[in-house]
Amino acid sequence: MPKRILFLLFNLLLTTLLSSCRVGGMMDTDYQALARASVRLGVDIERKDNHALYLEAARWIGTPYRSGGSTRQGTDCSGLTSQIYRKVYNRPLHRSAEEQRTLDCRKKRKGNLREGDLVFFHNGKKKRRASHVGIYLKDGQFIHASTSRGVIVSHLSTPYYRQHWLSGGRVK
Repeated sequence: MPKRILFLLFNLLLTTLLSSCRVGGMMDTDYQALARASVRLGVDIERKDNHALYLEAARWIGTPYRSGGSTRQGTDCSGLTSQIYRKVYNRPLHRSAEEQRTLDCRKKRKGNLREGDLVFFHNGKKKRRASHVGIYLKDGQFIHASTSRGVIVSHLSTPYYRQHWLSGGRVK
């Protein structure tokens, strides 16, 4: 817990120091929103990261799981990925995890994942078919809609996700 408090205090200090800064004449970055997103996601957001992705992902944290859903009132995994992709990248995705894997993406190895790539998992029964999808953030972490916990951030090294890994995918 002390590490989390230090992280929050650092982000608040950074927000205070930088909230009125301009970078190269560009519009102000909302450092307070980024600090809140960083805490909600448990991810250290850096200047080079896609801020729009992290801000949108943070808005979905805690959304309940709903099979067939794709709204903040309830979503499933492919509904979450399709909505975030539409908002952040202005790109439509197919509506199932398997279609996103086979029709929307080029396959990527786990070691070559980049921010915004999709990560696919099988259910243990059909090991060649994606039954679950999430969006890779960074440092092994991804956002997804868990059937039991709703929208959360998990780590690829978690035993369940290591065992059920299918592939990564970069959207075409």
